[in-house]
Amino acid sequence: MRDPLSKTIVGIEPSGIRKFFDVVSEMPDAISLGVGEPDFDTPWRVRDEAIYSLEQGRTFYTSNSGLKELKEEISNYLERKYGLSYDPYSEIFVTVGGSEAIDVGLRTMLDPGDEVLIPEPSYVSYKPCAILTGGVPVPIPLRAENEFRLTGAELLEHITDRTKILILPFPNNPTGAIMERHNLEEIVDIVIEHDLFVMTDEIYAELTYGDAGHVSIASFPGMKERTIYINGFSKAFAMTGWRLGYACGPRAIIEQMLKIHQYAIMCAPTTSQYAAVEALRSCDDDVQAMREEYDDRRRYLIHRLREMGMDCFEPFGAFYAFPSIQGFGMSSEEFAERLLREKKVAVVPGTAFGDCGEGFIRISYAYSLESLKTALDRIEEFVKSL
Repeated sequence: MRDPLSKTIVGIEPSGIRKFFDVVSEMPDAISLGVGEPDFDTPWRVRDEAIYSLEQGRTFYTSNSGLKELKEEISNYLERKYGLSYDPYSEIFVTVGGSEAIDVGLRTMLDPGDEVLIPEPSYVSYKPCAILTGGVPVPIPLRAENEFRLTGAELLEHITDRTKILILPFPNNPTGAIMERHNLEEIVDIVIEHDLFVMTDEIYAELTYGDAGHVSIASFPGMKERTIYINGFSKAFAMTGWRLGYACGPRAIIEQMLKIHQYAIMCAPTTSQYAAVEALRSCDDDVQAMREEYDDRRRYLIHRLREMGMDCFEPFGAFYAFPSIQGFGMSSEEFAERLLREKKVAVVPGTAFGDCGEGFIRISYAYSLESLKTALDRIEEFVKSL
């Protein structure tokens, strides 16, 4: 019998995040700081709108590109939040989470052999999605001394004549790093000079702390026409299970992305789309309240890590910290496994996000302060035992 499996898919490693999540699910007394999912409930007015849409029998397919009202609200939201102007009828389409937008965007833009620059550590889906298109992922290792921001020099070092797309994953999962306006300016110049395209994943844009605020590379002159902008509702609106995201970009690219979406998906979930309209219209205060709570947790977590002697730069985005464990004489994998086994606390090894994550672990603070305190007490006991 012939091998039924694709050599490409067999060669892709399973997610390093899910490995620890699966172990924790079988340990009832363990505390997980490993999953990047808000612990808040979806705002009630959003849930109420979903219930109302069901009561009204709105359970049919929507347009392939999404509800007209939702695309209009996305356009309004991006304009008032980040100064981005997208035509809701030709430059925006609604996806099944931001993850589908990443996959479809790469499949639309890459031919076999095209190179995709991926700053790492970063979200686990970029590299496999590039491989599945026949593209060639090229990691750009980022450094803690630069607060894991991408520099112009690092970008230039990895550009070749096969480079087509730069992925910009900021605010970053797993490091919590952000790119401020002055950081993006030098990236913009290089992208335009070398005629590259950018896929900017801004799913954590609302979770940016400090005074600078979030800036999108798509807002710079000359960048809208060469950028695919990706965002969604999972993180900012605590809507992970609703599976809803969106992609924005030049009409010529969006039309082709929509073609793949038509054949593979048809449309995003109808109930989720009606709920998302309400989220964009009326949940600014809810998002602000969640952001303030995350910020309190962020500052508490960094304070505790530094108190126990764990070196960690201050992250200003998302809900992750990325402390160094290089002083403990073990790999990231070994540290995470021992911490889970000996103290029943789950974190994710930095290597789950790229080879340059070795020597670090990811800690999520999308958990209550009470859970964080208990988990950090256990981590402190573990660190002192070393």
